[in-house]
Amino acid sequence: GRSTEAAPTVVGGYELRERLSGRPPATSVWRAVRLSTGAPAAVKQVRLAGLPARLRDSLDCELRFLAAVSHPNIIRLLDVVRTPGCIYLVMELCEGGDLATYIQRSGGRVEESVARNFMRQIGAGLQVLRRHHVVHRDLKPENILLSCSGSDAILKISDFGLSRLVLKYAALGLMIGTHLVTYE
Repeated sequence: GRSTEAAPTVVGGYELRERLSGRPPATSVWRAVRLSTGAPAAVKQVRLAGLPARLRDSLDCELRFLAAVSHPNIIRLLDVVRTPGCIYLVMELCEGGDLATYIQRSGGRVEESVARNFMRQIGAGLQVLRRHHVVHRDLKPENILLSCSGSDAILKISDFGLSRLVLKYAALGLMIGTHLVTYE
């Protein structure tokens, strides 16, 4: 649920205004505004207290992937702010919520043309993941965000916390990965 629970008011030039989601105390996602421009953003706060080094490494791996990718159907990472106790992921704000909520608002029925458009967008995002050797591992309607609440929304694959960065060993024909743990 949405609330105004306590958080630092300003982080890295972004004013945190409203808690949108998350699993306190580990994570929170905030609606924010960049103070210098007034541009909206979503800021995901990840608390580092008690987080094992292995999981911190996984988070860094996830951040490198998101920083390297620019595609309309993948959530865009705008900035990363590090403090002694937290990492803040500044991402584009998707005003339309998630696909699960969209389907619920539609009474569980989505017009075929809209569903086809949405599937095309999800497919385009998945192609980008494949090109970067990333398997999402938790792709579900709750992890697909909408740019706006209408049927003309641009879909964004998000929450790569359960992703696995896959490295191909061509000579061995094996695939290995580094687990990226979920923080939300």
